[in-house]
Amino acid sequence: MEKNQSGPHADLRVPKTNISGKPASSAVAARSPAKNSLGTDMKIHTQRHFVPGLLTVLFCLAGAAGILALPSGGAAVSLELKSPDFTAGGNIPKQFTCEGADISPALNWNAPPAATQSFVLIADDPDAPVGTWVHWVIFDLPANLRTLPQDFPKNKQSADGSRQGRNDFGKIGYGGPCPPPGKPHRYFFKLYALDAKLNLAPGATKKDVERAMQGHILAQGEYMGRFSR
Repeated sequence: MEKNQSGPHADLRVPKTNISGKPASSAVAARSPAKNSLGTDMKIHTQRHFVPGLLTVLFCLAGAAGILALPSGGAAVSLELKSPDFTAGGNIPKQFTCEGADISPALNWNAPPAATQSFVLIADDPDAPVGTWVHWVIFDLPANLRTLPQDFPKNKQSADGSRQGRNDFGKIGYGGPCPPPGKPHRYFFKLYALDAKLNLAPGATKKDVERAMQGHILAQGEYMGRFSR
């Protein structure tokens, strides 16, 4: 009597053979996964192309919206910002704070992208009790500039065309660290290379400057120091 070949183990049955001992063509056809293979291949093919395609679309949209601002070479560039007056992540000497002469530290940086037209420098303290406290805003620094001297004058505008904004002390120019007693605060000096001049009026705030430079940033760098009282 022929056994019932249906059920969960039907795929384990021995296929019928022809006279030569080889599987019959009907059995081979029944076992052929051509249909499933085609479906699997199509799925893999779709996955391989969908992810890169989606990333390309998102990247283009981000660039069109001005979220990404790459230099003319097409690769993101970092500025190496340094100060000879304190080590990166180290303590800021008192002479650069409200407990000393309250003068600005010297800063220097490497060459920016060729398309650079100006620099912006912002110094702030994200650890302030009332939220991020702005210590320095300076913009329209010349593109050929590579250093700011110690004790940069607190003028609204310099002879080279650079202009200074208003800090959160309500003053023009640099205002040094002056945290309440307690744990050390971090002070970030952030430099931006732009493909344009902002042409804002002296006394502009950090928010004014950040709004104006959207879509114009070619490169940026930062340098951080700490201070406590």
